[in-house]
This record gives sequence, structure tokens and C-alpha cells, in this order.
Amino acid sequence: MPSNNLVPRQLAAPEPTWTVTTDVVILGSGAAGLSAALAARPVRDVVLITKDVLAAGSTSWAQGGLAAVLDPNDSIENHVQDTLEAGGGLCDEAAVRTLVSEAPTAIRYLMELGASFDPGAHEGVALTREGGHSHRRIVHAGGDQSGAEVQRTLDESVRLAGVQVVEKAFGIDLVIGHTKSGVRAVAGVKVAILDSNGGVESVGIVYAPAVIVATGGYGQVYASTSNPPAVTGDGIALALRAGVAASDLEFIQFHPTVLWVGSEATGQQALISEAVRGEGAILLDAAGGRVMAGVHPQEDLAPRDVVAAAISRRMAEAPAGVDDHVYLDARRIENFEERFPSITASCRNVGIDPVTELIPVSPAAHYVCGGVKATLDGTTSLQGLFVVGEAACTGVHGANRLASNSLTEGVVAGTRVGRALSWSLPEIVEPQEVEADGALIDSYHRAALRNAMSKYVGVLRTPDGLEAASAILRTLADNASAAVVPTRKAFEATNMLTIATAVVAAAKARTESRGCHRRTDFAEPLAAWERHLMCRIVDGRVEVD
Repeated sequence: MPSNNLVPRQLAAPEPTWTVTTDVVILGSGAAGLSAALAARPVRDVVLITKDVLAAGSTSWAQGGLAAVLDPNDSIENHVQDTLEAGGGLCDEAAVRTLVSEAPTAIRYLMELGASFDPGAHEGVALTREGGHSHRRIVHAGGDQSGAEVQRTLDESVRLAGVQVVEKAFGIDLVIGHTKSGVRAVAGVKVAILDSNGGVESVGIVYAPAVIVATGGYGQVYASTSNPPAVTGDGIALALRAGVAASDLEFIQFHPTVLWVGSEATGQQALISEAVRGEGAILLDAAGGRVMAGVHPQEDLAPRDVVAAAISRRMAEAPAGVDDHVYLDARRIENFEERFPSITASCRNVGIDPVTELIPVSPAAHYVCGGVKATLDGTTSLQGLFVVGEAACTGVHGANRLASNSLTEGVVAGTRVGRALSWSLPEIVEPQEVEADGALIDSYHRAALRNAMSKYVGVLRTPDGLEAASAILRTLADNASAAVVPTRKAFEATNMLTIATAVVAAAKARTESRGCHRRTDFAEPLAAWERHLMCRIVDGRVEVD
């Protein structure tokens, strides 16, 4: 059979044996999903489904913090302009203004819920600066443990609010029906209950007029990433299979400074927060030369796409014979150990003392700027499907996310959709569409997929590399079968194949360099490409337009 951009139309799974009915079902348990649950819960019955435990996603690992204008010397307009400039011409300015305007309220809301941010002079909290920001406006907790504090706060609040939390459960595919007027709409979601080893204990359907996808990004599609193991693009793949478009999938932000622990290292790598450079650390190559001098007016505090690309180019030059990492010099930062306790521990775990030694770093997949096309209220083209947080493409981030706007977006967008659903639910529909044939790829294909993406679809992309990635993904797609045993890892591997196929297709189609999509054969952004690429699955094939 032809295999160009082919992906499974559904995930193969056992027949459903149980049903649950609720008002709102949420897939994902990071800042966005928990904020949505909390906002909807006083009025609605809410079931929150997470394939692991509540705190297994990216939110807990976020070091940078939350961006918001709390300093009288700063302004909403400054934050808007910084975000637009970082976004490379592809931000939706109205969405940016909404996010930035509501960000201070989101911080105060978290504080009211009990979040303990680092104390300081601006409304009781300290503000730091990160790359691309013109002012100090980043709120932190525990120095470099901001995400963990946000996760803790929301976890506790959600449980106290009476949200029904179902851990070790996997959202497989949407169940679709039609409204009385014939509009295609969500009827619920098929869910697998997992055992302690990730095997499928049972499959059922949670019927709900509103399904919120808050499953995060897809950093695990890459061999080297700052993301935890759970971040495999499940919600975006689920939406694509349901016929919903995803936008800007080629724009994957590589964090410039992830702790380098050897060329063979794979999986989640320790992040060296941008805040370290915000406090004065500088990037050096192996010969001792400044990496960012003369590259950008903000030098080491340039936007992430600029820094990651500069590091990649410098590594390619192999100064002093070193071509796989550079160094971060943080030795001049006072009280480093107290300011960055988690980073200090990560470094010392691999035998590096950041107080007295240079920290070896290299870029790694960190955050995806694209996702399911949605508004900041979470609405999508499919009635009853809402997408928030990193899984959504709201236009806030454009071609490159501004540092620390993501946690803020998760809280703002999650709260907005939860509040809207507490006011009004979509029409309840009966499932009507016949399911497509399901298939899976075996989990052992993950290694080949992830290695191909890191090797060929990283910071700097070449035409030959993109073609090589396509060929490998086509081979993996040919191995998809309904006979593969359904497990969490097989579900994830198949979702990763869908996402990777869409990312490569979009990267091949965008013949320019913009934001965090950099092609070696097109050095600059082109006016004709100041537009968004949409990815869809049509008849089991990924299409880009």
C-alpha cells in the first residue's frame, strides 16, 4: 500500500465494557488542565483523566516561572511587544493582549490559592528577567522550582474542590456524534484504564458534552529533551485523528541550555534555567570565546530561538575540537546554590560544581509553539472539543515562545475555558460515527523515531535530513498493525509517529527560516511565509496546507 505520510486512523484497543457520564472530561493534569477543572467544578461535574499521576507532566519541571507585569515601571504594552517580537511575525496580537492583560490576575489567583512565590517588593513577590524580556517580570518559587509550586497548589485545590481524578488512564480517541442541526460534535472520549505496568485493564467511554485536551506538548518525540517521559503528544494526535487541524507544528523551541552529560545521553535532560543567564551567566565555547557576543543586541539574553541557533552554529565550527556542547559560565553569580538549588543538585549529581566550574550545555527539545488550532478560550473547529495549554495553538507564541509565557498561558486559558463551561455546556449528542479501523506500532520503534527526529529535525534542518526523517517514519508507519498488543507505551509510540510525521511534513513545506524553525537552505524569513501551516489527517494521511 502507499505509505506517504500515512498514520493510523484510530488507536487499536479492546472493545469498551463500561461507560461513565459527566459534564466535563479533562485529559491532562498540568497547569492548564487543573486550572480548567478548578474553574468548572463549582457548577459542573468534572472527571480529570491522567495517564500517570497528577504531577507527571511538564508543569512540575518548569524552572523559569510565570511572566506578568507587576512592576509599575513595566507595562502591558512592553510585555505585548516583547512577545510579538519573539514570535517572529506569527503571533495573534489580540490573543497576546488578552494573555498579557490577564496574567497579573492569574498570579494573584495562584497566591490566593496558596502558592508561595519568592518574596519581594512587587505586590509581595520578587521579579527576575529572562531572555527576550525588556523588564523584570518573571515570578519564581523556590528559586528554580516554580512549576512544582504551581502544580502543588493546583493539585491540592482540585482535590479539595471535588474533581474526580482518574490516574493511570489513557485517553484513546474521541467519540463523535452530530447535533440536532447536523453539526459534527464531541459525544465523549474512549479511555483505557491501565495497570501498574502500563497494560490495559479495561476500556470504556466517558460521555460528556465537553472534552478538554490539556495533555501538553511532544518533547519526547526527540531523543534529547527537557520534557518528562509522559510528554508524547497524545492530545494533539487524538485531535488530529478526529479531523481537527493543528497549526505551527514545525515550530519546536529548543531550550538553549540543557545540561550536557555526554553524546549518548537520551531521554529527559536537566534544564539550566534561562534565569541563570538573567542573573548574569554567559555562554562560552570550548576555546573560551563568547558565543553570543555580536549575535544579538541582548546577547546572552536574546530570545531562545536566536540563542539555540547560535549555539548550534558554534558547535558545528567545533572550537577546540568540541562539537557537541558549549559552556555556561555562572561563576560570578552570588549565592548560586541558594538561588538555584535544583540546578545545583542536577550539576553536582553528574560531578560538576556550578559555583566553581563551567556548566556544559547544549540545546534540547523543550516547548512546542504549535498545537491544535484553538482560541484562548479553548474552542476548536469541533463542537465540544476544547484545547488549552501547550497542546493548543492560540497564536500567543507565534514562531517562538517568549520565556515564561507558557505557565501563565496555561493558567489563563484553563481558567477561561473552565469558567465558560460553568456558564454554559455544549449540546449533548449521541455517538453516531462509525469508528475507523485501529492500528498501533510497537513501542520498541520509539528509539528509531526519536533518534531520527533529533538527528534530522533539530535546531538546524537540511533538505536531505528532512527527507531522511520522512523515509524512517514511512518505514515505521508500515509496521502499524491491529495485532500489536495495546499498552500505554504502544499508544504513546503511535501518537508520537503521528506527531513526528506532521512535524516533518510541515518543516518540509515551510521553505524559510523563522523563529525556531531554521533551515540551512533558507537563511532568512520570507514575507510570503508570514502565515500559518495547518496539518490535518485526511483518509489516514497527514496533509499540510
